[in-house]
Amino acid sequence: MPLFQKAVFHTTVANLPDLPADAQREIAFAGRSNAGKSSAINSLANHNRLAYVSKTPGRTQHLNYFVLDPGKYFVDLPGYGFAKAPEDIRAQWEGLLAPYLRFRLPLVGLVLIMDSRHPMTDLDRQMIAWFSQTGKPIHVLLSKADKLNRLEQAQTLRDVQAELEKISDNASLQLFSSLSKLGVAEAETLLGDWLGMESKPYSLPPVGLRGEKVARPKNRKAMGWSARTAGGVGKPGQNKKPPAKG
Repeated sequence: MPLFQKAVFHTTVANLPDLPADAQREIAFAGRSNAGKSSAINSLANHNRLAYVSKTPGRTQHLNYFVLDPGKYFVDLPGYGFAKAPEDIRAQWEGLLAPYLRFRLPLVGLVLIMDSRHPMTDLDRQMIAWFSQTGKPIHVLLSKADKLNRLEQAQTLRDVQAELEKISDNASLQLFSSLSKLGVAEAETLLGDWLGMESKPYSLPPVGLRGEKVARPKNRKAMGWSARTAGGVGKPGQNKKPPAKG
């Protein structure tokens, strides 16, 4: 069972005083509009419509909370497309997001989603440099990696890693695809560690129990020739040496 399978929408926050008071640990998700942020959240929760996927830049201007376990949350931040929103909405967005990222105590880390075909835009660099000042970790998901071949994937990883090392001392990255599920398990493990959640491994039923059926050959005569003759195995009287003369 996926670690975040129980995720459900909790609340939308437009003002800082309305942030959930019971939060113990939460992870924020950021990224440019259409970079695949909502799809990444959906994939991690194994839910097709948990986070609404919108093609309208700046459509969501609030913080959307999804509860995973009591006190544990994913927080979907507005996309970078806010730059195309009206000035008053931009002011509201900046007034909410900046203090949230800087001062929110239960926030344990930031997941930054980048389209692997167009990574490290100026806005991505600004977000990484700005959030790195908090000392909290950043994990980059290079989304839509299924659109790249193996060589392109490897080159993108190297290029982004080199840039990250220049602007942050506490950032990690990986390839990710909501379509092919590439990297979903890897991201789940890391984020589960941030949240203090551990996946429970699936236990196979014990073997050798009373009444358990044991598979047996349907036709014992189907054994190979070497198995019938090797080691003196065969019909009585076969493979015996003739009595010595004299």
